[in-house]
Amino acid sequence: MDFDFSDDQEQLRDAVRRWVEKAYTFERRRAIVAAGGFDRAAWGELAELGLTALTVPEAHGGLAQGAVDAMVAMEELGRGIVLEPLAQTFVASSVLARHAPEALQAEWLPRIAGGEALVVLAQQEKRARYRLDVCEAKAAAAPGGHAVTATKSIVPAGDHADAFLVPAQLDGRIALFLVQRGASGVRTQGYGLQDGGRAAELRLADTPATLVTAEGLAALELAQDVGIAATCAYAVGVMDQTLRATVEYMNQRKQFGVAIASFQALRHRVADMKMQLELARSMSYYASLKLGAAPDERRQALSRAKVQLGQSMRFIGQQAVQLHGGIGVTDEYIVSHYFKTLTQLEMTWGDTLHHLGEVSGRMQEAAGVFA
Repeated sequence: MDFDFSDDQEQLRDAVRRWVEKAYTFERRRAIVAAGGFDRAAWGELAELGLTALTVPEAHGGLAQGAVDAMVAMEELGRGIVLEPLAQTFVASSVLARHAPEALQAEWLPRIAGGEALVVLAQQEKRARYRLDVCEAKAAAAPGGHAVTATKSIVPAGDHADAFLVPAQLDGRIALFLVQRGASGVRTQGYGLQDGGRAAELRLADTPATLVTAEGLAALELAQDVGIAATCAYAVGVMDQTLRATVEYMNQRKQFGVAIASFQALRHRVADMKMQLELARSMSYYASLKLGAAPDERRQALSRAKVQLGQSMRFIGQQAVQLHGGIGVTDEYIVSHYFKTLTQLEMTWGDTLHHLGEVSGRMQEAAGVFA
């Protein structure tokens, strides 16, 4: 199997990296955080780079690229801890392309590809924790379509989104609906996240909605797996920069007249960070490559990846703070923002313990060393 990136993928990596380094500086990011955690101008720049069109089918104005291309882009965005939720575009375009009727695809996918519409998944409910099959939202038939009543939490950039993908109970099973922001009965309450990003509480009261698919649970599982793969790639970029900043600091910081990078005990800790980074990187590749597998195989693979990424994120973030000392938790220094981002990513789409349970639950009776 060839694990080398293609020339097009390397060009994509270079283009996104240059944008992050030149246009999405730490100072600009801090200004976006201070302004609320989402910037339409930055979102427009991602669209100009072609990133919002990356996984949209060509028939609907997209570039029709695959999971590996999305992984490359997300890893580079992670280096700049970019706040704008591009992962949600990958989630929405994947779900709509595979599950929505053709008319709904034709209406929304070109707008997603052009960056004109931000469509986000609104699935989290307070009692669900990380389970996709727990859904109290209700839907009913209504003139011209359906009406949904729901309360959803931690909706990414929810008070800036143009539409929402909302799961709700319909005739005793979970279905997935598209709800436009301007529809009657839509209310959002936005707030900042720990990493500086933006989320919102979403409340729907007999809100007009368009049915995406009656097989809502299958669509949600796909959405979560695409989201996990994007999160894993993004986290690799964050961890890579965290390690880089830590090594630079250790080469500059002196104690007893010498750089602390010369201390053997600290060098061993950096080596352990590097090992965790490479374990995470390999599992990120694994996650992206498995997105095209059968649903059961895909679900198990993505949970495996999230377990390793969760362990690596926690280790690298904590070690970086320890090796920096007090400066590592100051708001003025970028490592504190890497640490907060990694802490939040570990809980995104299900924390490590949740996915450890998912992996365990999908093991066969013969699983083990001697199987």
